[in-house]
Amino acid sequence: MPRRDGSLLLANIGQLLTLRSPSSKCGPRRGQDLSELGILEDAAVLCVGGKIVSVGKTKDALRDPWIKKNQKTLTEIDCGGKVVVPGFVDSHTHPVFVRSRLVDFEKRISGASYEEIAEAGGGIRSSVEGVRKASKNTLANNVLGALQEMALQGTTTVEAKSGYGLTLDSELKSLEAIREAANRWPGTVVRTLLGAHVVPKEFQSCSPKYVELVCREMVPKAARRKLAHFVDVFTERGAFSVKDTAKIFKAAQEHGMGTRAHVGQLSQANLQLLLEFNPASFDHMDHVSDDDIALVASRETVATLVPGANYFLGLEKYPPARKLIDGGVPVALATDYNPGSSPTPSMPFVMSLACTHMKMSPAESIAAATINGAWALRLQNRKGSIEPGKDADMAVFDVGDYREIPYWFGSNRCTLTVLNGTCQPL
Repeated sequence: MPRRDGSLLLANIGQLLTLRSPSSKCGPRRGQDLSELGILEDAAVLCVGGKIVSVGKTKDALRDPWIKKNQKTLTEIDCGGKVVVPGFVDSHTHPVFVRSRLVDFEKRISGASYEEIAEAGGGIRSSVEGVRKASKNTLANNVLGALQEMALQGTTTVEAKSGYGLTLDSELKSLEAIREAANRWPGTVVRTLLGAHVVPKEFQSCSPKYVELVCREMVPKAARRKLAHFVDVFTERGAFSVKDTAKIFKAAQEHGMGTRAHVGQLSQANLQLLLEFNPASFDHMDHVSDDDIALVASRETVATLVPGANYFLGLEKYPPARKLIDGGVPVALATDYNPGSSPTPSMPFVMSLACTHMKMSPAESIAAATINGAWALRLQNRKGSIEPGKDADMAVFDVGDYREIPYWFGSNRCTLTVLNGTCQPL
């Protein structure tokens, strides 16, 4: 298989979903543009040095003088009529944990709610002890295992959060573990500080002091050591208020870091104050008002929907994808990979949930999992579409039609993933 500095030709592609912009419009995909996939048939893609160099018909590629001249050093992959899509961009994951949460799983089956489990000592806080005690190497190995499993299902870019340490040292250790794992994986990882996941038990009676710890110690030190690209906050009852989030966002901005937030998972939050900080994404968005939909639609903030959590929590209600899309909000999809509410590494499964439970079309789910995921990470100039100049991130699926990717749920049809020009076959 070629290295990042090698040359790679994917030829005889049945359907190539380029996700090239359907018009001169800039910004994340909205409304009808979310269905435009830029499909080429009998296509080929040439990659050199980890970048896409040209995209076109296979017959034209095979006649290309440069390809003929470099044929001996070129790795050519015959896709045999399969479907090729941009590598999936999983823009919301929590991979830094030690073990599964089986007690939560059983309690939920017996009827306990998310909040009841948390009040009983389960939930996010139950993952904290393991992360605090674990070595950085142990955490890095766990993160790397998750990244490798994601790549096998077509994911090439992953946003990875801390958030299960909830002390200065444990949060920094978690971010260092993500960085170490990323250095051993050919894909792309975006690190996010989620020190404001929940208030740890030692600060239960004085949560404002914990917010100060996040603002005055975690954010500055993560920024100074270049450990995180973004700062995230779980903005929810029982976690952090909108005012708390605004304080943390202000600290992030002062230290040159981007912002994103969990909002509307369990209850509705007023988003107007948070939009002043130009967050890259609002994630979950199960509960959102019509006024806030109109506000978000006027910005480039992406609504990242994570239906895997709704599925695993056994909820009847899913994020209102149709209402958001019809209202002009740019929508992305992500796995929310975590041990408590969404233990899945599979973007195709999430896309299937989006189609069956949120009534997104297969085309919309593809765009939400690729180009809009890239926008949610501010990586739209490098990721999310198959165009000359972008990173060589692609996934090959053993199907004849792209609609089969979300159709075949619970099985993996991905046969090859290209991560920055490096091939990872299944």
